[in-house]
Amino acid sequence: MRKGIVLGCLLLALAGCAQKKPQTITIAEQYGTAYAPIAVMRELDLLKEELPSSVNVEWVKLANTAAIREAMLAGKAHIACMAIPPFLIGRDAGMEWRICSGVSRVPMGLTTREPGVNSLEDITSEMRIALPQPGSIQHILLAMAARRELGDARRFDNQLVTLSHPDGVNALLSGGEVSLHFTTSPYLQQEQQAGMTLILDGEEAMGQSFTGIVAVAGESLYREQPEVYGAFLKALKKAIDWIGKHPREAAELLAPVYGMEPDALLLEMTAPGAAYTTEIEGVEAFSAFMLEEGYLRQEHPLDTLLFPEAVS
Repeated sequence: MRKGIVLGCLLLALAGCAQKKPQTITIAEQYGTAYAPIAVMRELDLLKEELPSSVNVEWVKLANTAAIREAMLAGKAHIACMAIPPFLIGRDAGMEWRICSGVSRVPMGLTTREPGVNSLEDITSEMRIALPQPGSIQHILLAMAARRELGDARRFDNQLVTLSHPDGVNALLSGGEVSLHFTTSPYLQQEQQAGMTLILDGEEAMGQSFTGIVAVAGESLYREQPEVYGAFLKALKKAIDWIGKHPREAAELLAPVYGMEPDALLLEMTAPGAAYTTEIEGVEAFSAFMLEEGYLRQEHPLDTLLFPEAVS
């Protein structure tokens, strides 16, 4: 009898050891209302609803795509949201990731506190331009406009200051070394309300509309954990659909996240040029320009950049 009890306990213990430990999927995002669908996923627990019960979810907010690349290389992030140009630079450097979905289009622009600056031609060599990092979408849009208007895509490359969007706002408004800031919602509107002058619009810079933020996943996640990959896509679509059907409720939900009044946030989320959508636009245009100007080393066919489920 005692032997049977001992054997039973041993079998139970071994069964417990054989069970897999709960997995954790980490989602990385950056700053701004462009990431509103990710915030909705987090606040409403939409991803957790779609995942197997053994999988936990963690959310991290990082300052720029360089930090995201490091996190994904270290296995500390599995899915990330970013703009197309830094994704392309990572892919060009050997990152085994692809775009799985669009997330948003939002207004972007270059503002200045300098009274005599009304165009790119007015920017002098001693003026410093804040943006998230070299290779960011803001940098590439600035380069596109510089090539078209001034004949030199790299005209301002030595004048860039790497700052997160919130820090860029503070640097511009404080009157320090930063004279211009290339940013996005809600920081763009905050600067304009504070009296800064908008001298370049994002779509004007590129010459067409484009996806501002895409979701990117590692190829290993796609191959080895298709249920997690699929759960993320389902949750993201639910979040985007919910924002589209309930914009006021979305603004009320996210107002504390962005430190804004709901009415002000609603205006930004529904402003002309803002859209939350899974569609992807601009990958080929960004890739072609960046290859021509030396920001990429090699050509990347579209089907090597997107997972089959991505809508382009």
